[in-house]
Amino acid sequence: MTSSPSILISGCTDKRGVEFGDASSSVSLNYPLAIHMAGGIPWLLPCVPDRDFVAESVRRSDGVMLTGGDDVQPELYRKGLPPRLRKTVHLATPERDLFELMLIDETFRQRKPLLAICRGQQILNVALGGTLLVDIATEASGAINHTRTDRKNQVVHEVDIHLGSLLAEATQCLRLGVNSSHHQAVAKIAKPLRMSAVSEDGIIEGLELEPGSRQLLPYLLAVQFHPERMFARYPEHLELFRSFTRACLKNRRNKI
Repeated sequence: MTSSPSILISGCTDKRGVEFGDASSSVSLNYPLAIHMAGGIPWLLPCVPDRDFVAESVRRSDGVMLTGGDDVQPELYRKGLPPRLRKTVHLATPERDLFELMLIDETFRQRKPLLAICRGQQILNVALGGTLLVDIATEASGAINHTRTDRKNQVVHEVDIHLGSLLAEATQCLRLGVNSSHHQAVAKIAKPLRMSAVSEDGIIEGLELEPGSRQLLPYLLAVQFHPERMFARYPEHLELFRSFTRACLKNRRNKI
């Protein structure tokens, strides 16, 4: 048996792919590269919202990573969205939301380590009963510009990491420079989760399980930023992925 853990990576569905112009699966190569550099074997899981398929895929994996992408359907966490907010939303395909909700459910049911990035943090919070800020610029007075797509692999701002958190343990930092490519964020935190990092303007930048809920999963780390774009230049971001792959390997060995 290989000593490298197998990591499922959720991707997105493009309406027109490169090969034939039909619907295609895609994911930034940075995600599998980060897992590979951290000692894992990355596998892209196509967006097929079929319960049996998702359950079997999770069963064969050692851990699950939720990636970034377009916005979660507001109807999943908020009713009666005003037109001024709705026009800011850039929806992913409805199939992706359904698929990732199944994936999250199965990950918890089978107790596999979970790493959630950007949109991944957002849909994780929604799946567990939390809500989102639909648009930071509209709903969070005094917030900095978090949509810095011109600096995807550069430090845009710093986040304060809570002492004793899983994120602090993973990065060995209490203050971390991060990039920022999002216009939505976690609002009401779902009950099993707690904040582990926050930006200077109060935007939630990290989540993990509350101490009393850690029996739900052997490992859960969610971040709003994109460490997969930073790991090549900033070692602390690579350590985040190493923390995850170590947890995946440990969990597999514990089940043997």
